[in-house]
Amino acid sequence: MRITVFGATGGVGQEIVRQALTADHEVTVVVRDPARLPVPLSEVQVHTVARMDEPEALREAVAGRDAVLSALGSRGRKADGVAERLTGSVLAAMEAEGVRRLLVVSAAPVGPRPADDPLLDRLVRRAVGAVLKEVYADLTLMEAALARSATDWTSVRPPKLTNGPLTGKYRTAVGSTPRSGRTIARADVAHAMLALIDDPASVKQGVGVAY
Repeated sequence: MRITVFGATGGVGQEIVRQALTADHEVTVVVRDPARLPVPLSEVQVHTVARMDEPEALREAVAGRDAVLSALGSRGRKADGVAERLTGSVLAAMEAEGVRRLLVVSAAPVGPRPADDPLLDRLVRRAVGAVLKEVYADLTLMEAALARSATDWTSVRPPKLTNGPLTGKYRTAVGSTPRSGRTIARADVAHAMLALIDDPASVKQGVGVAY
C-alpha cells in the first residue's frame, strides 16, 4: 500500500512510519526537517516543505496514494489552531488530487462520553479538559473540517498517551469511547491507525482507542 504520513517526526508519527515500513508499505513522509526522521532517509520517500499550511506544496506528496495518515497537532497546551489549519491544508491537497482515505489523530475528549463512565473518570476528564481546553477546541474544529470534506476520513481518539511498547492489545469503539479508557501507548495508536485503513466501518467516524 502507498501511504503518506504527516507529522512523521512526532511521537505517534514516528511509530506510524516504523510500523508501516515493517508491514512493507511504501511510505512517503512530509517534513520540514528530514534530519528529525526516525528512520534512514533511504527507507522512505521524503517530501520536504517549508510550510505545512500551503496546500499546493502538499499535492505531490499525496497524489496517487492509497491513504494519508496524519499525526499533526499541537505539542503543548497552546494550540493556536494548529490541527485545524494544517489538517485543512492536507484536506485541500487531497481533494485537489482526488485522494480519499484519511486517518488523523484526535483525542478522546473530543468524542462522546460513555454513558456508564465511573464518576472518577468523569472528574479526571473534567480536570484535564480545563488544562487542555485550547487543544481540545482546536481538535473539535479539525473534526468539523473533516466532516465537511469529501474524504473518507477516520478520526482516531486516544486518551492520555504514553511511551509504552507496542502491544497490539487495546480496545476500539467506533463512534464512541472505550469505558474507563485512561491511557494508550503512542505505538498502539499508530497500530490502530494502520489497522483501520481498510476498515469500512470506521469511514467518516471517530474511533476511540484505549487499553
